Amino acid sequence: MKKILLTALLAAAACAVQAQTPYPARQVRIIVPYAPGGISDVMNRILAQKLSEAWGQPVVVDNRTGGATNIAAEIVARAAPDGYTLFNVTTANTVNMTLYSRLSYDTVKDFAPVTLLISVPNVIVLHPSTPAKSVKELIALAKAKPGALTYGTTGIASSGQLAGELFKMMAGVDLVHVPYKGGAPAVTALISGEVAMGFNTVPTSLPQIRAGKLRALAITSAKRSPLLPDLPTVAEAGLPGYELTAWQGLAAPAGIPPAVAAKLHADATRAITRPDVRERLASLGVDVITNTPPEFAKFIKADIATYAKLVKSLDLKAD
Repeated sequence: MKKILLTALLAAAACAVQAQTPYPARQVRIIVPYAPGGISDVMNRILAQKLSEAWGQPVVVDNRTGGATNIAAEIVARAAPDGYTLFNVTTANTVNMTLYSRLSYDTVKDFAPVTLLISVPNVIVLHPSTPAKSVKELIALAKAKPGALTYGTTGIASSGQLAGELFKMMAGVDLVHVPYKGGAPAVTALISGEVAMGFNTVPTSLPQIRAGKLRALAITSAKRSPLLPDLPTVAEAGLPGYELTAWQGLAAPAGIPPAVAAKLHADATRAITRPDVRERLASLGVDVITNTPPEFAKFIKADIATYAKLVKSLDLKAD
């Protein structure tokens, strides 16, 4: 009996000490579901640096590619809910809820939303050898050669694929999807001519557009980008009503302590909205956007419903 009592007292004491330990007391890891070099990687490394400076603890970016973000998501879903493993949750994780009939995680139940971080428009870009100088010319070319044009993306269920599939549906054309494991590989494939075109993010495409290595036709957002003011939206260029913009945010495993969740939200939003960070991300074509955990949770549920309609209408399946 005495041993049981002693064990219980020691366990209680250990819990008390742990509860009193300021968070974070050791290294924090941000799991990023895309390859190094893309906007996800760049944004999270900026965020990690600022959080590390604020906390006095190392914050590292751990790129876990593959499985259309599902590999990374499963790692975080199964991690201890202590705030030391975080997740770069993206549009793909809301899309996957419908795209896959079986998932090893639930985007709503298995994660604690922290905050939105950025919204990211895509841009239609072509390899210079693809003979189309406008959206209307691209549509005409695709109709003349059904199934001949390939477009590369960051993977299954990525914003690039959804932008491409929405374009195919609205324009009535047949394009062939080629998935890669991140923004940088997708752009490399396009520059080399491995694929004919892409619905890539502005950040990953902008340097190549400015260098003349890629030809930009239109941006997928509802308004023009200040970085490409002369580039029309897809809606302006020939497909009225077309719009698709991706987002990225920060989440943790479900069940993290309320105090840790509150600190994560406060420090992450403070870091991402710093003037120097805003300026840096804006120069890459990214809009910083934050919200509260309850607002983010509501946003995620609404996004799942929105993309469920799109995925079902296009009959997309990834199993």
